[in-house]
Amino acid sequence: MKDIVIIGAGGFGREVAWLIEDINKNKLEWNIKGFIDDNPSLIGKLINGYKVIGDLAWLKKQNIYAACAIGNPITKKNIISKLNGTKVKYPVLIHPSVIKSDIIKVGEGTIICAGNILTVNIEVGKHVVINLDCTIGHDVKIKDYSTVLPGVNISGYAILEECVSVGTSSAIIQGIKIGKNTIIGANSAIVKDLPKNCIAVGVPARPIKFNH
Repeated sequence: MKDIVIIGAGGFGREVAWLIEDINKNKLEWNIKGFIDDNPSLIGKLINGYKVIGDLAWLKKQNIYAACAIGNPITKKNIISKLNGTKVKYPVLIHPSVIKSDIIKVGEGTIICAGNILTVNIEVGKHVVINLDCTIGHDVKIKDYSTVLPGVNISGYAILEECVSVGTSSAIIQGIKIGKNTIIGANSAIVKDLPKNCIAVGVPARPIKFNH
């Protein structure tokens, strides 16, 4: 078995531990060593049977696999950048229940949770999170560090640029492009392209705030 740690001891970190446990039920592959978290009050604590064994400074010194269980794309990108040049490795973690074709590309560090369906000719970048029960249509591109929250439906040829976050139960129609660093609120319907660096909500979704 390969040793792995989970970066982030919050709710999604606990869900990723469960995902890894389910992978191990099919084929014993991973030995979960524990959680990594920069909150000093958590160090040494036991969470769902796994200890918080250190912070990022500790992790930088290790030669180990790590799953970055952080939902916020910008935070996730910043954490990975702090680990550049170390011996930390990032596996692709896909829940056994996921339905997918063989004609997809998935980058390192990406986590695909239970209940997802990915069809054909899909490109998923590095350190992407696809949370529970999403559908991803043909020829979709989801670029690095993006997060797709539960119950999202993405139709064919849509493009999510780097660090996009799509809120729970949102729908993206065919051919839509969503700009870098954009956040989409829950239950939104994206029927037109969205610019970068904005927060968009509604049916149809419209930008309500720009981050830069």
